[in-house]
Amino acid sequence: MASLDEIRAIRLEKLELLKKAGMNPFPAKVPRTFCLADARESFDQYVKEDKKVSLAGRIMAIRGQGAILFAVLYDGANNGSGKFQAVFKKDEIDADHFKLFTDAVDIGDFISVTGKFFTTERGEKSLLVKSWVIATKTLLPLPEKWHGIKDDDERYRKRYLDILMNEELRDLFIKKSKFWDVTRTFLKEEGFMEVETPTLELTTGGAEATPFKTHHNDYDLDVYLRISVGELWQKRLMAAGFPKTFEIGRVYRNEGSSPDHLQEFTNMEFYWSFADYNDGMKLVEKLYKKIATEVFGTTKFTTRGHSFDIADEWKKIDFTEEIIKQTGIDVKKASEKEIMKKLQELKVTYEGENKERLIDTLWKICRKTISGPAFVINQPVLVSPLAKEVVGKEVVQQFQPILAGSELGKGYSELNDPIDQLERFKTQQKLLEGGDTEAMMADHEFVEMLEHGMPPTCGFGFGERLFAFLADKPLRELQMFPLMRPKKD
Repeated sequence: MASLDEIRAIRLEKLELLKKAGMNPFPAKVPRTFCLADARESFDQYVKEDKKVSLAGRIMAIRGQGAILFAVLYDGANNGSGKFQAVFKKDEIDADHFKLFTDAVDIGDFISVTGKFFTTERGEKSLLVKSWVIATKTLLPLPEKWHGIKDDDERYRKRYLDILMNEELRDLFIKKSKFWDVTRTFLKEEGFMEVETPTLELTTGGAEATPFKTHHNDYDLDVYLRISVGELWQKRLMAAGFPKTFEIGRVYRNEGSSPDHLQEFTNMEFYWSFADYNDGMKLVEKLYKKIATEVFGTTKFTTRGHSFDIADEWKKIDFTEEIIKQTGIDVKKASEKEIMKKLQELKVTYEGENKERLIDTLWKICRKTISGPAFVINQPVLVSPLAKEVVGKEVVQQFQPILAGSELGKGYSELNDPIDQLERFKTQQKLLEGGDTEAMMADHEFVEMLEHGMPPTCGFGFGERLFAFLADKPLRELQMFPLMRPKKD
């Protein structure tokens, strides 16, 4: 088998053959009447009218020999509609051009073919080629068709080849695009306005995560890449008088990777004035059902060892009661030592010894048993510094959709009491000073906005983890171009 260097050398010779024949190997434009999917739609009309047509695409296969060759062209559409067969017959094409095709063209090259439609003896719609030109001459080969690229590192580095050769993966990315389209359309139909908020911030807010830090040269100050889709900014828009807003955008969290966690990903957040978390739960349930039916064509899913039907009744699970049921620990009353002892009994590794982190770790163990669909509610105030408290209960008006043992979204009745908010920021600041890099930074300008007044508001957000769970794929696999370490020489 020839090496890549040997293959490249041969293809460079073929490139020179094209040049000598007066054919530009890399033209700016080539003849193309329409895309290959439209070629199938227009086939009968063009046959009836006996009209010539030009098609263009990448050659994915060549078969035949001697006086007749069959080339399969591909231009990107799915479900077979983006493929079309071009037939080269020696007696239908200029002899020199026929020989040039056999001598200089390879699988993987892009070409434009001109001719007339016809149906082969096997009943396949095809184009009988009268002339052709090269559109792009390739210097390296495509992966072997049936096996593709098996090494994950190579697949992610050469994602363009992975997607080209893997129809299932290509379909997933098309479905992922539809996932966000359905979300956007749903929210707009519900009266939400799409907005854009800063991705560089002086203080990060809206989530508990370690941010990426960078430097703004012009202002000579350190800034952070946002960890949420503008939560504190969208709340300012509630104070500004916009009744419903949403944003879909990238967020960045400088933390560990796993099949379901990345440092850069897409999230959506909406904010809805004069609504509370009960209103939010109704809207989110409606949205998730819409996503399931329109993107996946079903409400029934099996993923991560769980099976559930999004069309079923969404149960409400009390955070504290569920932990008591599964572990015997009342997190509102238990001390840090008692929670640590229980985690040790469960042989669970935990980081940090502050109560907020310990409670969160204990909850993550419990949620794994819940298939859903469900909403977990009544979280302790300590673990949710931006949510409105349920009066006299020491819990907040928060809801999190639970599917397949994981939280796939978070929403709450937003805290709009500036005095309470400032005290919670102070608590978070103590956690930061104690070494908790995921604790929330204090934003005093946000508190000032609350003093001017923000209406009762429900906020909610989810990320592309929801899509990954419904597709039953690791989140990294669903990144078109995941971050990679530099390739070693």
